[in-house]
Amino acid sequence: MLQTLRTYWTTAALCLLILYFGFHALTGDRGILSTGERDQALMDRQAELAALTRNRTELETRARLLRDESISADLLDERARALLGFADPRDYVIRVGP
Repeated sequence: MLQTLRTYWTTAALCLLILYFGFHALTGDRGILSTGERDQALMDRQAELAALTRNRTELETRARLLRDESISADLLDERARALLGFADPRDYVIRVGP
């Protein structure tokens, strides 16, 4: 009896290894059943990347307008008023608390 079990020992061990790796291939962190979560995370990251790209493009445009070679009068006026706290006498000023 013991002799017949020894012949099937390697087969049983291989079957258990196949079951173990098959189970984790389906249910693991990167398994087949978790593709929906990964797709959702990918979509979230792509939306975040698009927002950051738009923000960077806007900041680069504003920085380009503030350079010495091509300074925009409107943008310079806006930044000067914001930094120095000055306003034109014809402007309406609404004060907001600290």
